[in-house]
This record gives sequence, structure tokens and C-alpha cells, in this order.
Amino acid sequence: MNPDQLIEGLTWFVVFIFSTTLHEAGHALVAWKLGDPTAYEGGQVSLNPWPHIQREPVGMVLVPIISFALNGWMMGWASAPYDPGWAHRYPKRAALMAAAGPAANLLLAVIAGLLIRSGLAYRIPGAIMPVGILFMLNLLLFAFNLLPVPPLDGSAILPMFMSDNAARRYREFLHQPMFSLLGLLLAWKVFPYLFEPLQAVALSLLR
Repeated sequence: MNPDQLIEGLTWFVVFIFSTTLHEAGHALVAWKLGDPTAYEGGQVSLNPWPHIQREPVGMVLVPIISFALNGWMMGWASAPYDPGWAHRYPKRAALMAAAGPAANLLLAVIAGLLIRSGLAYRIPGAIMPVGILFMLNLLLFAFNLLPVPPLDGSAILPMFMSDNAARRYREFLHQPMFSLLGLLLAWKVFPYLFEPLQAVALSLLR
């Protein structure tokens, strides 16, 4: 790996850690405010990445580094704990908790997009690469996590539009390991076709 690749990899890693930390902190903060202190007590209501890395060291460190070495971009995962009993009692609150993670990524993508569109990123030495990565990575995380298949956040947001009883039955139905595996396989196959037009529209808005 040459110095330029090393710098690019470190930039990707910092942006990835920051973005996933904000995503999980969003989940944790909303859950705490709506009555579930589980993630708060675990230290996840924080922009300090260390509690998040401690919880998911493989998804937040090992997999991102390996994926960058193999593909030139990073993928991985993180998670925030929550009380399933609380989610069962308050399915709409749990849906808001689920929505908070993608919302955090959308916020970061919008901020990065505004910096690029306004030209501020171009006037700050060394800023254009991290800001560009911040924009694309968070656009991807926002869109991918909104897919309505388990275990992605999009599937947990749907109860917001159901009655409480229907939402509880829906959550019980989806919380089976088989559905999570099938959901990830489906998302992996379908997402590139959905993201390509979204990416084209987002890039056109930057011009």
C-alpha cells in the first residue's frame, strides 16, 4: 500500500467510524428519551466511538479494514442494545428509535452536500476528499438501512404506520433468525439497482 492509499484508507476509516457512531448514538438517544435506558446505560448515547467499537469490534474495525483492502471502500456494521420488552410494549416508540439511525446519516449527507455545493469544501485545504466520502458513505448508509427487510432499520420503522396490536404481531413474526438472513441476502442483491438512480439524483443536486 502506497502513502496515498494509506491516507485514503485512514480517511475512509475516520469517516466510517464517525458516521456509524452517530447512527448508533441516534438510536440510543431516541430510545433513552422514549423510556428505554438500555443503550444509555451501556454508554451508547455518545459520540465517543469507543463504547460502540467495544460492542461491535468486528463490524466497526476488522470488516471495514478488510473491505477497504479488497475493494477500495468500507463496509461494516454496529449496533445499540435495547430492551425487547420495551419495544413490544411501545412498538411506535421502537419504530422512532429505528428511524433515528438513518436520520442521522441523512443529516450528515445533507451537511456534506451543502459544503460541496457551496464550494466551502474546495476552499479548505485537504477537505474535499473527506467531505466527499462523508457525503457518499452517509447517502449509502441512509438508503441501505431504509430497506424494509430485517434486520435493517427500514423493517423496524414500518410499525409506525400500523396499529399497536398489528405492530406487535409484525415484530414477533420478523424476529426470527431465518428472516434476518433472507433479508440481508435480498438487500445485497436488490440494493445496487435502487442506489444507482438515487446516487445519480444526489450527485446532480451537487452541481
